[in-house]
Amino acid sequence: MILEHSHVDITIMKILLIFTGKTTEKYLHDPINAYLARIRNYFPIEQYTTRDIRIQGDIDTIKKAEAEEILKRIEVNDFVVLLDERGQALSSMEFAHFIQLQLNKSVRRMVFIIGGAYGFAEEVYQRSQMLLSLSRMTFTHQMVRLILVEQLYRACTILRGEPYHH
Repeated sequence: MILEHSHVDITIMKILLIFTGKTTEKYLHDPINAYLARIRNYFPIEQYTTRDIRIQGDIDTIKKAEAEEILKRIEVNDFVVLLDERGQALSSMEFAHFIQLQLNKSVRRMVFIIGGAYGFAEEVYQRSQMLLSLSRMTFTHQMVRLILVEQLYRACTILRGEPYHH
């Protein structure tokens, strides 16, 4: 697929990343922050990290508590993408095209949500417009953070016709 490089000012759309729990792996902090800084040259991007849910109970109780934290950050008109192993797998070019489609639809804010170790509560699935899989392989939710921000940066460079993507 060849993308036409649009002259749309891609800074009109904002991106919010919601991460469930802190990134505890120190080796991931610097590269995640480096890609976030690069993305800011194209889009206003924010990152929100939910508090670590430390409650006694079954998995559903934990997912419900995480859902409350997530859903209070989402606005009515947000386009919500959940990173989920059952989601649609896209190539980097297809992902860039997907971003362009949202820009063309005048989406004001895209929200990408990476859940915790147990996935999402049903309420979060119901609020989403898309499930996105980064791979058929399983990664830690902390590794997915790095992969997502790299792919967002790659999409930005593809849309602008810049040489990062080969």
